[in-house]
Amino acid sequence: MSRVVLAGAGEDLVLRVKEATGGDLQVLPPGRLPSDPARLFEQLVDDELPDVLLVGPHAPAPEVLTLAGRLDVQAPGVTVVLVAEPSPDMWRAAMRAGIRDLLPPDADVAEIAAAVERAGHAAAGRRRVLRPVAETDRYAGRVITIASPKGGVGKTTVSTNLAIGLTAAAPQSTVLVDLDVQFGDVASALGLVPEYTLPDAVQGPASEDTMLLKTFLTQHPSGLYAVCGSDSPAAGDRITGEDVSRLLASLAREFRYVVVDTAPGLSEQTLAALDRASDVVMLSSMDVPGVRGLRKEMDVLRELCLIPAGRHVVMNFADPKGGLSVRDVETTIGTGVDVVLPRSASVPATTNQGVPILQSGGRRDPMVRELRRLVSRFSATPLMKAGRYRAKHRAAS
Repeated sequence: MSRVVLAGAGEDLVLRVKEATGGDLQVLPPGRLPSDPARLFEQLVDDELPDVLLVGPHAPAPEVLTLAGRLDVQAPGVTVVLVAEPSPDMWRAAMRAGIRDLLPPDADVAEIAAAVERAGHAAAGRRRVLRPVAETDRYAGRVITIASPKGGVGKTTVSTNLAIGLTAAAPQSTVLVDLDVQFGDVASALGLVPEYTLPDAVQGPASEDTMLLKTFLTQHPSGLYAVCGSDSPAAGDRITGEDVSRLLASLAREFRYVVVDTAPGLSEQTLAALDRASDVVMLSSMDVPGVRGLRKEMDVLRELCLIPAGRHVVMNFADPKGGLSVRDVETTIGTGVDVVLPRSASVPATTNQGVPILQSGGRRDPMVRELRRLVSRFSATPLMKAGRYRAKHRAAS
């Protein structure tokens, strides 16, 4: 049975939700909904976070959207369901904030029960992939696959910066795998000169011995480990999907984060990485061909059941002069956009220097700020209890 908390509800809705949940419900007192998750959790009766936060129509929509957006980063194991008129504009705003479902204000008990059950399943799935390594067995590393149907959309830039950001959050616990088997350039983007490359890691003794495999990794000065791309397209072509699956399984037993930079499209190797992924970053440039390609790729992956619970849609090269808005993109792909990376003049220079922008860029750079938002979707502690939220909140204030 899911733990459900109800806020912003009138007496009639409270009665319907109680009936739908069999009475297993905590109702928050009337009043303004806090925008800070820490203050919301202070109102809970115990230290357990809810599986489902159901918010009624008495809570102003801007407050709900702000809170939901912060919960999506700080406590993504909590699923938010909003009771509001499900208009197209509200759906788009809700998806951007990470709200998983909308219920009309006159929803009956059966509809509420079904929505709560869906939300509870979503929460359970996200908690499984987000559970901290210390709370699970050794095979608990998060495999984060960056995928895109087209080249030239910045996959390597996003992959290297995400890996650098996660390394800062979890030193010595992140590995980046260059899975563009023919023309991977992770080594160049990080300024590395590897002694061993991807074929060495998946073939021979390293493929059978995890401890030996670690000696085939290249270490970046930041503490990030990397499996760099092959020296030649011919060597890369010999790598199979089974090789990839075995490599990622081995790395996930040793590292908290395994970031995978893939080739454009859906090659055998990319499909293997998606099959192993706990999270997928669906990346596209913010233009009509890129967005249409992303929609097609997402349709294919849904049919193959290869989109994991941790799905993150990222738009790159956003430019207000480009003629496309985030709303246009969301309408086309049928889901919300999680992070929008602006076009930045700083990125080409940092790429040419082999220094990711998260290492060299200023904190006020819009690209740096948005990349940090992307990193925070993975590095934030996902299942923090209320007491720990309070302690952290007091320390920060």
